[in-house]
Amino acid sequence: MSGHSKWATTKHKKAAIDAKRGKLFARLIKNIEVAARLGGGDPSGNPTLYDAIQKAKKSSVPNDNITRAVKRGSGEGADAVNYETIMYEAYGPAGVAILIECLTDNRNRAVSDVRVAVTRNGGTMADGGSVQRLFQRKGVVVVSKTYEVEEGRKTETREVDEDQLMEATIDAEPEDIVDEGDVFEIISDPNAVVDVRKAVQNAGIDYDSAEVSFKPDFTQPVELDDARKLYKILDALEDLDDVQNVFSNADIPAEVAAALDEEE
Repeated sequence: MSGHSKWATTKHKKAAIDAKRGKLFARLIKNIEVAARLGGGDPSGNPTLYDAIQKAKKSSVPNDNITRAVKRGSGEGADAVNYETIMYEAYGPAGVAILIECLTDNRNRAVSDVRVAVTRNGGTMADGGSVQRLFQRKGVVVVSKTYEVEEGRKTETREVDEDQLMEATIDAEPEDIVDEGDVFEIISDPNAVVDVRKAVQNAGIDYDSAEVSFKPDFTQPVELDDARKLYKILDALEDLDDVQNVFSNADIPAEVAAALDEEE
């Protein structure tokens, strides 16, 4: 889930090591295919493709899979693909707003699967625009507070702080740098995300991901019982092959998140 970043980070880390690893790979591959289709198969001239490839590599997607995805997206070979992006909107418990981004080659299947996942788990589908207006498209570059660098035969662990990031990226005009526990999120205008990512790299700092995301204008606090219900909706959505990203404005307090972790 994206939107509440601390929860998003936790879910992402878990997804990389549990049974959902295959679905994570599939989503990363889709991102590469779409980026290659829209901007061409050369990462040096297609920054969106470059970032999609880097994100896949950081999640240990095999290079052969990445290469094939670029070729499919570029229209090479008999298995070229063509996806469309569709946004669906819903409400969860406590009035939590949910924005669902799909990449699909079958619109009818996508909307049916999303509706079932939402309504069977206690949520409601929303009218078009009613949820999306609560979010803004933003560039988001995620940087871990610690990262490893190879120095000769040794691996050195380095730390980064907010002042370093501000100094490194100031010419790219980030809007904000948010401390999210283990990581910093550098928020920018969507059109500036590549410049921010390059500034981070040029400063010799590693980054986790760089992409355009949806950030809520305000957050909705969620107590334990409603958080349980919300998890069911989000987990059901994230299990769908056509769903690429799920964003919400849920604010899960630390003690609630800890209680949910203990229950899993």
